[in-house]
Amino acid sequence: MKYMILTYGSQSEYDLMSGKGDLAPEDWAPMYQFMENFNRELAESGELVDTRALVAPVHTRRVRALENGVPVVTDGPYAETEEVLAGWWIVECNGFDRATEIAARLSACPSPGGRWADGYADVRPIAGGHDELDL
Repeated sequence: MKYMILTYGSQSEYDLMSGKGDLAPEDWAPMYQFMENFNRELAESGELVDTRALVAPVHTRRVRALENGVPVVTDGPYAETEEVLAGWWIVECNGFDRATEIAARLSACPSPGGRWADGYADVRPIAGGHDELDL
């Protein structure tokens, strides 16, 4: 079965990674190396289907339900939340427990502030059809 692993971040983290702040690019090297190794290992195991990082949330638009017949479009980031979707992996593996094990490995990802202290990942099965929407 396929699973989506979703990771989250914040605009302030994107700002730091892009050099806005007191951290040098080399401060991020351990995190980038971790992700490169993580992705390579998933590819080598045959479990990686796709992975992508998303650009900074400031480049986001949210489209909401119609208001007076017109969709409501808001530019990000959003005042109501600090966390935003930062990226994802789609893995195909032998069950929810294995997908959770894969996601749990992300907790070892280094960052300039120490371990992935405030980070988390959601793991969700991907429905293969309408009959699988509520497994």
